[in-house]
Amino acid sequence: MSIKSPLSHKDQEPENGVLYVVGTPIGNLSDISFRAIEILKKVNLIFCEDTRQTKKLLQKYHFKNHLISFNKDNCFKKIPNIINDLKDKKSIALVSDAGMPSISDPGEELIKEIRKIGLKVICIPGPSAVLTAIVSSGLPSSKFIFEGFLPKKKKEREEILSEISKNKKTTILFESPYRIKKLLYDLKEYCGGAREIFICRELTKKFEENIGSSINDIIEIFENRAIQGEFTILIKGISKEMTSDYPEAEIKNELQELVKAGLSLSSASKYLAKKKNISKRFVYNLY
Repeated sequence: MSIKSPLSHKDQEPENGVLYVVGTPIGNLSDISFRAIEILKKVNLIFCEDTRQTKKLLQKYHFKNHLISFNKDNCFKKIPNIINDLKDKKSIALVSDAGMPSISDPGEELIKEIRKIGLKVICIPGPSAVLTAIVSSGLPSSKFIFEGFLPKKKKEREEILSEISKNKKTTILFESPYRIKKLLYDLKEYCGGAREIFICRELTKKFEENIGSSINDIIEIFENRAIQGEFTILIKGISKEMTSDYPEAEIKNELQELVKAGLSLSSASKYLAKKKNISKRFVYNLY
């Protein structure tokens, strides 16, 4: 596929000694700018998360360049080499497998180190799963919180889930197909099954799927399905209406009364959570 670029000759030429952070498609390989293609064609080196993935992009647009892997396993080892190449006046592009480098990938560390020593970094903007998902969702998008992939360690994960349950802004997460069910059950425990969420699967690809509903409904949809593809999950923030329906003081008083009457804290929390369709953990923590 041969595409004639509308850019001027000056626009197409990368500067020496500059790191270009280049946004690449999140799925559909046609979602790339003329400027990004020209930079990738003409820089001296391209550092990429997976050379096999980036090679597919280069093949689609019929050009070659020198690809070097730069991922979470080797990034710290390679940062000094990249800095030396930039000092030697080489032009370098940094790409991830999909979307904008440094968003949930090791590019963040490289850019930080390059900025520290005063070398130049230029971003060539491109697609973002975060923005694509929130624009598609219909959820409040003026302000949002991006958490990326949740930690696997229990304590750190619980802290963030607790924050998400109280956020007034839309929260955006990434998740793999292997852990999406666990995430949905965790969100149900902390946010309650009635909380509105929006699930995006395989954004911009052939089998793209977007579903907006309650956590309970989404769990039911995915419960008996073989799950494939990468997920972007949006959780609606709590509103004034949601918080005023059941003031914390009212719930706490009911909880204390049930415990005084002989119910265990766990049983009383479970009963109130079901009655008011809110998170059991939220009720439990009020005691």
